Amino acid sequence: MSKKVRVRFAPSPTGGLHLGGVRTVLYNYLFAKQHGGDFILRIEDTDQSRYVEGAEQYIIDCLNWCGLHPDEGPHVGGEYAPYRQSERKDLYKKYAAQLVKDGYAYYAFDTPEEIEAMREKQRAEGKHTLHYDHHVRYNMRNSLNLMPAETQQLLDAGTPYVIRIKVEPNEVIHFEDMIRGRVEFNTENIDDKVLLKADGMPTYHLAVVVDDHLMKITHAFRGEEWLPSAPVHILLWKYLGWIDDMPEWAHLPLILKPDGNGKLSKRDGDRLGFPVFAMNWTDPKTGELIHGFKELGFLPEAFLNLLAVLGWNDGTEQEIYSLDELIEKFSIERVHHAGAKFDYEKAKWFNHEWIKKLPVSRFTSHVSSLFKEKGITITDEEKFIKVLELVKDRCTLLTDFYEQSVFFFVAPATIDIDSIKPKWNENKQMFFVELIRAYNLLQQWDHNDLENTFKEIAAAHQLKTGELMLPLRIMLVGGKFGPGVFDIASVIGKEETVERIEKTLSELG
Repeated sequence: MSKKVRVRFAPSPTGGLHLGGVRTVLYNYLFAKQHGGDFILRIEDTDQSRYVEGAEQYIIDCLNWCGLHPDEGPHVGGEYAPYRQSERKDLYKKYAAQLVKDGYAYYAFDTPEEIEAMREKQRAEGKHTLHYDHHVRYNMRNSLNLMPAETQQLLDAGTPYVIRIKVEPNEVIHFEDMIRGRVEFNTENIDDKVLLKADGMPTYHLAVVVDDHLMKITHAFRGEEWLPSAPVHILLWKYLGWIDDMPEWAHLPLILKPDGNGKLSKRDGDRLGFPVFAMNWTDPKTGELIHGFKELGFLPEAFLNLLAVLGWNDGTEQEIYSLDELIEKFSIERVHHAGAKFDYEKAKWFNHEWIKKLPVSRFTSHVSSLFKEKGITITDEEKFIKVLELVKDRCTLLTDFYEQSVFFFVAPATIDIDSIKPKWNENKQMFFVELIRAYNLLQQWDHNDLENTFKEIAAAHQLKTGELMLPLRIMLVGGKFGPGVFDIASVIGKEETVERIEKTLSELG
């Protein structure tokens, strides 16, 4: 590519970060890194009425957890700072005024009551789309209708106004989308969008074009819900004289509900019992806690992996990708046109595969903190790592590690006696009494010696080892789960093993 690749993720700080937003970040990041370019974080906070305290830092925290670190942004700085649109306010006024001067935009002084009256009239006429466009603009109170002196008088008097783009009817606007190919629009169906609001803040339409130009963005990847805005943005690139520098665009497919009927929303996650946000988000206004993938026990490697293949593949059967592999193999042209259904069971499968794939040192600290939350402080790091190695193939989520390994550190509070009793007899009772004696005499406490001793005593009592393994497992862990029973015994040690067997025998009578 002739220009250095520069891409951006430009979220609004209005709440939690949806997994679709993280996928947009990921695709931007992969494309930039693949081409030796820059990934920029820009905060689009021009709508101050929707601004939520803490949301910007939450977005940054999410990107940090995912390992998708911006090269430029409000928290790291950069050549094109500031990276918050609210801090660039004066820039946009200049370009809005230039558009008015050149005849591509106009001042609109309509009051909210006048706008509502216009819409009521459109409703009465049976119109489904309520637009301020070429059909109505000359009946409204704006600088296209007023004499220049009247307009200036209103401006001098401080009358509230907005600046709207002037969209001429029946023009065909087109562009080449990197995913969808040629996309066309007829301006007959496009309204005169507000570019500068009454509070002096730009709308998304003006700000995104000005900032992409000034920050030298070469490629803009965004969700397909922004497609209807594309013609307005193209017109702005043209009207501002920058059309030759307009970024290449790619409109990403939606992430759909599991049944494929519509875009996946937070409500769908609540209804179906899975997260849709990257990390926990607490709404500061309502106090509502919305669960995220991180806190539910997902690894960032798995989270990025599952998002990457929600709408993309490299043409092979490969499903597990590291971030480095994704950087190497990703191609925006192979992103699908159609939306991708979200499958939570498949998401958990990715996490299980990554738990098995990664060394336990990658998540030791996280799991240790889970134990601490339950009142158990890990003091023997070597033992802890050994335990995690033993149980990790049984864990789908990081939160599973507690249940799958807590019995290594504290004796089970309850024993599933009912699963032992039906086939219990005096011979088995005597076997375990003898096993306790033999285990107490063992000089070497390891898996092989424990297993050999167990089998020798079973043979002496003419019992099948298979009939005795389940009772021993239940005695040690409390139920029918866990890794190899002799691995468990070897880790918890002689004293604890014998004590747990004795406790169960006393309950069996």
